[in-house]
Amino acid sequence: MVANRKRLISADDLYRFELVTDCQLSPDGQHVVFAVQWVDREREKTYANLWIVPADRGRPRQFTQGDQVDTHPRWSPDGSEIAFLSNRRDEKQMQLYVIPFSGGEARQLTEMQGQFGNWEWSPDGRWLVCDFCQRDAAEIERETDERKKELGVVCRHVTRVFFKLNGRGFLPQERKHLWLIDALSGKARQLTAGDVHDEWAASWSPDGKEIVYCSNRSHDPDLEPDAVDLLLLPLDGGEPRRLETPLGPKDSPRFSPDGRWIAYLGREGRGCWWRHRGLWVVPANGSGPARNLTARFDLVVSNLTVNDLPGGLPENPPLWSRDGRHIFVQVSRHGCTTLAAVDVAGEAELETVIDGPGAVGACSFDAAQSRLAYLYGDMGNPGEVWVQDVAGGAPRQRSHVNTRLLQARELGQMEEVWFKGPDDNDLQGWILKPPDFDPTRRYPSILEIHGGPWVQYGNLFMHEFYFLAAHGYVVYFCNPRGGHGYGEAHARAITNRWGSVDYADLMAWADLLQQKPYVDPQRMGVTGGSYGGYMTTWIIGHTDRFRAAVVQRCVSNLISMYGSSDMNWSFEMEFGEEPPWENFANYWQQSPIKYIANATTPTLVIHSERDLRCAAEQGEQVFVALKRLGVDTELVLFPDESHELSRGGRTDRRVARLNHILRWFDRYLEEMPG
Repeated sequence: MVANRKRLISADDLYRFELVTDCQLSPDGQHVVFAVQWVDREREKTYANLWIVPADRGRPRQFTQGDQVDTHPRWSPDGSEIAFLSNRRDEKQMQLYVIPFSGGEARQLTEMQGQFGNWEWSPDGRWLVCDFCQRDAAEIERETDERKKELGVVCRHVTRVFFKLNGRGFLPQERKHLWLIDALSGKARQLTAGDVHDEWAASWSPDGKEIVYCSNRSHDPDLEPDAVDLLLLPLDGGEPRRLETPLGPKDSPRFSPDGRWIAYLGREGRGCWWRHRGLWVVPANGSGPARNLTARFDLVVSNLTVNDLPGGLPENPPLWSRDGRHIFVQVSRHGCTTLAAVDVAGEAELETVIDGPGAVGACSFDAAQSRLAYLYGDMGNPGEVWVQDVAGGAPRQRSHVNTRLLQARELGQMEEVWFKGPDDNDLQGWILKPPDFDPTRRYPSILEIHGGPWVQYGNLFMHEFYFLAAHGYVVYFCNPRGGHGYGEAHARAITNRWGSVDYADLMAWADLLQQKPYVDPQRMGVTGGSYGGYMTTWIIGHTDRFRAAVVQRCVSNLISMYGSSDMNWSFEMEFGEEPPWENFANYWQQSPIKYIANATTPTLVIHSERDLRCAAEQGEQVFVALKRLGVDTELVLFPDESHELSRGGRTDRRVARLNHILRWFDRYLEEMPG
């Protein structure tokens, strides 16, 4: 009897994937709550529900039901309840809910109008603290007045420099502040106020008497975005107390178990986007300077391994060991994201707790720290729930939301390659060969270039790559200089030098692939999005070696990019600390559009109409220039989509995007006659 043949992965499989976006281990270590995101194809909507699975053995069970978004579950300290965010009563407005673990209906806790950020239970379970941005009064009034609602916004009065955000739109006049919520009654009390400064990332002291949080207290935070402070707020009254820390962005502060120290994630300096984000500790009483515990390891503390499915694997705040001697953090290095234990005393070497060729997402211990639950994804799976006993033993996979789907798909062969760059620099890449690969054939190939540039490709599921491979393409990708994961020198190499050594590294990678006996040098394509779109546009202006290109959500003109992006003026930090009017030549020299007259490569341009990171005009400039030059080109625009179309857009549009990419490459990379 012939076994059933596996199917090839398709664009439509985006409707079939279910994605685990969060997981939390119960205080007693017996159960894991996790959120599963899924797509309703008929309504083109994305929903999420909560699931429960025993930590040892047993099947997962769905804990919340319905066509809504239930997310960010957190156990109460005694494990009797789970609080979570949900839009079950109002599709456009999340609220906090609490549900008994023993069963019963979820109870709506809040009745607030605005956007929730981070939130956390108090140690005694009586309160929750959250950062929350209220809706503007004018917007609420417009929603309740039918005539005003029909007429819409009359005008927008902008007074701050950073006034919009990709994926969100125009920012409200209100700022993000801290709120205290009674876990029983839901009564909310605003702890901080003001119309200039935001507060975020609040976390409790072990005795529940103080809250540590982040805030930029500059006169105009938009003009000093890296001047972030740590502040301590006493809950029995009194003014916040500022801790002395180095200048630089900060996030995720967490008290040590004895309350003596605060750990946080941060980067030192103004600008310096190339610099590693590190793990810092500072005395809670302000008696000494902050110390970067990871500086000596030359690695980045973060999850920077990218994929193209919604939600990804979320970043985790620092986790203290019970004895306060170690802090557990995610580390991105060489195409992987691991969980590492950092010695607070600064004496021991870094200890890897969760390793392997993949990426670690959200993770949490039980109260006794005898077990650890975490999300883990790799090349063959976008992410599932795993549990590991601290005392030892093999980790246990506790969810299988995509197992059946992926077992029925033939993905192709993935090969990891280390190679030398043009300056004898070490580079890492991967080659994906098509399913049913025949080494005697010559295949068309597609070079994929990541965005950022301060991220890394790596050992994590990329649906787009498998989709292209399923249609007969060798897909290859690497981490050229400019990204994180290979030391600060690697990341810093392109600062104020975009289109230099990054281009050289990519061409060295293409040279290596071109020499493979199974790659047809006459049928090579290239594509990338965001910074990858920048590099793709740069490539077609500097070489004709590729027969087709797809430029996605690109940066093409650094001069017009200035001020039109939601990153606003801060781009100048990357380009010599000068605005364009002070050094026009520098911005123009590093703009791909300067070299567009050299382009002969047929190029498809893809952009989203509501992309506030790289405005649509960036792609439109490329399209119009190529049309004017007589180069084969088309423009595909996606309405109502942001910069995140490829991984978070409406599913039918993501499917259409993939089919347009495939159509273009099929047109120009089809096998030549004879």
